[in-house]
Amino acid sequence: QLQLVESGGGLVQPGGSLRLSCAASGFTLDYYAIGWFRQAPGKEREGVSCISSSGGSTNYKDSVKGRFTISRDNAKNTVYLQMNSLKPEDTAVYYCAAANILSGSYYGCGSVLYEADRWGQGTQVTVSS
Repeated sequence: QLQLVESGGGLVQPGGSLRLSCAASGFTLDYYAIGWFRQAPGKEREGVSCISSSGGSTNYKDSVKGRFTISRDNAKNTVYLQMNSLKPEDTAVYYCAAANILSGSYYGCGSVLYEADRWGQGTQVTVSS
């Protein structure tokens, strides 16, 4: 079965950290750009951070720059999102998505969203005191 599975969400106090993982099963992530998206209740889904298939290009939503770091370990077939200095406004369900696009066709989260053909089930992140 071809799927993405997110993990690592939870409840954390403001200023805390979490690391989300997006693991692929049934296929290899080597040729996939990966994006992390989130959706809070009553709000539109938004791109948080994305990474090209080579890992050479990364993009971040302005509000998370300097706090979040996306990385990939193709040997483990997993992409990570390290989230530091979390704020209540980061509360949302976080999803990862995979798009089979070459690095030359990658232009950020927009390209991942447009070409994504696999999505995870989501993991809840709640930032609250």
